[in-house]
Amino acid sequence: MKYTLSVLLVLIAINVSAQFHYNEEIKTHKFPVYKVDNLDLPKIKEGKKPENIILLIGDGMGIAQIQAGMTVNRGMLYLGYFKNTGFSKTYSADNYITDSAAGGTALSSGEKTRNGMIAMSPDSLPVETILEIAEKLGKSTGLVSTSSITHATPASFIAHQPSRNMYEDIAADFLKTDFEVIIGGGYDNFAKRKDNRNLLDTFKDKGYQVLTDMKQIEDVKAGKLVGLTAGEHNPPFDERGDMLPKAAETAIHILNTNRKGFFLMIEGSQIDWGGHANNTDYIVGEMLDFDYTIGEALKFAAKNKNTLVIVTADHETGGMALSGGDYDSGEVKASYTTKSHTGIMVPVFAWGPGSEEFRGIMDNTDVFKKMQKLLTNK
Repeated sequence: MKYTLSVLLVLIAINVSAQFHYNEEIKTHKFPVYKVDNLDLPKIKEGKKPENIILLIGDGMGIAQIQAGMTVNRGMLYLGYFKNTGFSKTYSADNYITDSAAGGTALSSGEKTRNGMIAMSPDSLPVETILEIAEKLGKSTGLVSTSSITHATPASFIAHQPSRNMYEDIAADFLKTDFEVIIGGGYDNFAKRKDNRNLLDTFKDKGYQVLTDMKQIEDVKAGKLVGLTAGEHNPPFDERGDMLPKAAETAIHILNTNRKGFFLMIEGSQIDWGGHANNTDYIVGEMLDFDYTIGEALKFAAKNKNTLVIVTADHETGGMALSGGDYDSGEVKASYTTKSHTGIMVPVFAWGPGSEEFRGIMDNTDVFKKMQKLLTNK
């Protein structure tokens, strides 16, 4: 097929426009800009083992997402306190580009699996997760997410299913592990099911406080908690308020009552959704909400001195690149290469006992292996 030069130029322009674009029509949010507190982080001797691990996962978070948040927040993020840093390769067992299920499974279990699978090997066998290992060690465990708690990333720490879309089966798997705290969306997967079971009644029988109001959830100081803050997913950052940092603070307070320590996974889910939408405002708002939550974890760890804080991502979303910005005004502009995930490495940050393990380039499965080593000495 032959094209004239003018037609070829039009086709090239259309192709470039489809691949690299910044949506100028999105509404301007009032970003949750905040002053980063001056944290007096104590020096931690290398070789010390942590009693607690807080793993924070920014779903879809790459370097550009972090830089965008830092620019809008006038050059400062709590992530700036981390001195031990590295990068994680995120490919899955069957694809150079991972999804959140396989990415979450690699972080939770050290197993490279096929896209879409939840804490199972590629041949559909359940694999033990770091949350389940922590439970066997007598530690308390918890999950916090701005998505449904049955969504791919949190699910991969506690459920074992061949498909991330089996939300009701994933919810039923929560009954098989004696976790202490979950806070996130997903009420309907537990209480409005096709099989007419109300799993929340079973949780109540097992001694859990079952709450759906965030204000009531914040008041819980001890015991076992199922906090389901939305029927499906929680709303975006500019509608849900300080749900994530408050949920993290609540979970840490409850879990810290166990003298044997705890494991807690906290997910900033919707950085990913902003990436899929190529919506810079959405990404920045979620990134700042996530970083503020990281600050809450660091403040606790600084006082506790026995807590390892790890921050990473399951993958990058959007192929985000910054094409302009200003630290003084907090303005940032971005371009995107895709509305899906990418295969680029994602950052790993660590502070606290054992944080020296998380330096350099590693596989996402190594994050699990290092956590397992630090908790079990194996």
